[in-house]
Amino acid sequence: MAEGQKSNQILNPQARQAMDQFKQQVASELGITNYQGYLGDVPSRLNGAVGGNMVRRMIALAENSLAGGQIPQATTQQTRTTR
Repeated sequence: MAEGQKSNQILNPQARQAMDQFKQQVASELGITNYQGYLGDVPSRLNGAVGGNMVRRMIALAENSLAGGQIPQATTQQTRTTR
């Protein structure tokens, strides 16, 4: 996918570098080397594994903070629900 076609947005722009490092860490733990730049030749199954593991870890982090009594702060953008 070309750079201009990405529709996902990081809510906190200061977190972009940390998210990129997190993605690289998860990919390397899954045995995927050189996971940066153009990823059009990487099978969707591998890309899904990286994203799925990232989400799994972020959910665990949120659950741990909730269990510790910390209330997550609201993001700057409101979440819209459809009915």
